[in-house]
Amino acid sequence: MARSQQLSEFLRARRARVRPADVGLPELPGVRRVAGLRREELSHLAGVSVSYYTRLEQGRSTNASDGVLNALATALRLDEHEHAHLRDLASQRLRPLRRPPAERVDPLTRDLLRSVGHTPALVLGRRGDVLAWTPLAHALLAGHLSPTAPDRPEDRPNLSRMLFLDPHTRELYADWERKARAVVGNLRQVAGRHPDDALLASLVGELTMMSPEFATLWNDHRVKPCEADAYRLRHPVVGDLTVTQQVLLPARSPEQSFVLVTTEEGSTSQDAMALLRPY
Repeated sequence: MARSQQLSEFLRARRARVRPADVGLPELPGVRRVAGLRREELSHLAGVSVSYYTRLEQGRSTNASDGVLNALATALRLDEHEHAHLRDLASQRLRPLRRPPAERVDPLTRDLLRSVGHTPALVLGRRGDVLAWTPLAHALLAGHLSPTAPDRPEDRPNLSRMLFLDPHTRELYADWERKARAVVGNLRQVAGRHPDDALLASLVGELTMMSPEFATLWNDHRVKPCEADAYRLRHPVVGDLTVTQQVLLPARSPEQSFVLVTTEEGSTSQDAMALLRPY
């Protein structure tokens, strides 16, 4: 998708989510033909002309200044992640798609992973590919897959693909819809930063074609990085447990994610996790 089209769709999606009452505008009588704000209303709130904003939303203007972007972000009530995504989309230069090299795990990150071998932990690439995992992470999240799959770039599991297309992973998450929204929101952010990544474009295209649920979430243009959240799991071996997934950024590889999965101390979930350690 071209840069101007991504920016256009993001602006329209966010404009549709803001009601006049949310920003102090009166609700005029009669039936509104658009969801959310009209272009005229948003232009007024942001202090730009209607014609300029229309060109921007239609992809006919690609040189918005920081001041205009900041004003639009305020008017649209964007959070810090959505604001950053707006800047990413507006600043991209047109570049052809390219196939990036296979991602590698830095030796220091691998040392860190080895040092927490008693905990479920994994290293994810920027597209959500599993680059490495501890034995307990494999047993907890993907025991049906080969434990050595992350070592082969062509066979690496991908978190988004697993979540939407793998029945085991879908069944694993009792909070599947919430997890799905989080993963897609994170993928949206990555796509805004790397519009020329051919592998990412291929992944999004595959999931859009094969999963109507992914397509719906993708078209919502939600933008939010995965940071920390608790999820209920239905594990086929140890039963139900609640885990917290926390995301850290490796110092040497800031585009990768170091994910730690923990349980509450003294909980039945901790006991259930302990049963997986022999596997």
